[in-house]
Amino acid sequence: MMRRQSNRLLERPVSDPRLWPLDPKLAFLNHGSFGSCPWPVLDFQRQVRDRLERQPIQFLVRELERLLDEARGALSAFLGADAADLVFVPNATAGVNTVLRSLRFKRGDELLVTNHEYNACRNALDYVAQRSGARMVVAELPFPLDGAKQVVDAVLSRVTERTRLALLDHVTSQTGLRLPMDRLVSGLAGRGVDTLVDGAHAPGMVPLNLRRLSAAYYAGNCHKWLCAPKGAGFLYVRRDRQKLIRPLSISHGANSLRTDRSRFLIEFGWTGTWDPSACLSVPQALRFVGTLLPGGWPAIMERNRQLALAAREILCNALKIDPPCPEEMIGSLASMPLPDAPTKTPPASPLYLDPLQDHLLAGYGIEVPIIPWPASPKRLLRVSAQVYNSLPQYGSLAEALRKIRSWR
Repeated sequence: MMRRQSNRLLERPVSDPRLWPLDPKLAFLNHGSFGSCPWPVLDFQRQVRDRLERQPIQFLVRELERLLDEARGALSAFLGADAADLVFVPNATAGVNTVLRSLRFKRGDELLVTNHEYNACRNALDYVAQRSGARMVVAELPFPLDGAKQVVDAVLSRVTERTRLALLDHVTSQTGLRLPMDRLVSGLAGRGVDTLVDGAHAPGMVPLNLRRLSAAYYAGNCHKWLCAPKGAGFLYVRRDRQKLIRPLSISHGANSLRTDRSRFLIEFGWTGTWDPSACLSVPQALRFVGTLLPGGWPAIMERNRQLALAAREILCNALKIDPPCPEEMIGSLASMPLPDAPTKTPPASPLYLDPLQDHLLAGYGIEVPIIPWPASPKRLLRVSAQVYNSLPQYGSLAEALRKIRSWR
């Protein structure tokens, strides 16, 4: 395996660790699950909450719509979308559920998904399939795999005249693969199939232009790689599909007499009393993280990608395995197969807690997920790369794995 050249940007964090609430004694290598939100963004959120509580009616009734419009404008510009096509939701899972619960399927329809789909969203797809009598069709993607063509061929080969929708991860949660979404969306559209993109990990990890991608639906998180507070996600719906999509909570907008904006924005603009501070803090997160390197967000994404690739090389060497996918399929996540777990037991949490994960935390101060995939006892080690991470942390993980014998 060729050794990657040293890069000074990888040897140390590009952001002062004191700007993040993370425990300084911890090597936190799991930004992909729940990343930390920097203090300047949390301080901004606190100010928003204080403003709300000083005069709730003024804030929620008179000011909130304008503030949300401004926040959507900043986010949509970053995502390459029109603000009129994007609404805030709590997270990507809520966005996926919103689309699936809005669309109507019938017996005999086929709903396409891959075996790498995030479990929560696959459960939502399974629910609507069972409710309607539709059939879920699974495209099997290998892992390890040779390249993006395998992904495109596997997905498109499962399309039939009965396929009504494809649910696809932009970046797969468990295996950390950046799927060739442009080719998938266009290939499916050419066969008359809409795509619902589960983009939980993509914003802030990979460059996005939703207008050019032209997927029918795209759900994403702002609390992951954008580093906004938890509770900020978005749903993009292409203009010609917006009349089909209703919020999970039907509220005042359903019978509003307003004509100054689309029904889509009116219904999603108010779905009940909520804390909008996380969504209103998204522009602050975009501004803050974008200042951490001179090249702004493109430089941040590339630095994190290079760190993930360098980390993968170190860990594959320690595990004595080949990289499980080509470099072009890596963003800021990298997963590697581990030997099977000693026993076949269900995870202690739906978000995983393998004994090895606990051992690495308690014995070495390293927080990194051990993911049962495709099912226990098979499992993966997944590392994340964010601006507060540095190459020596992955070296410490590699050394810890060499010392631990129980998992072999």
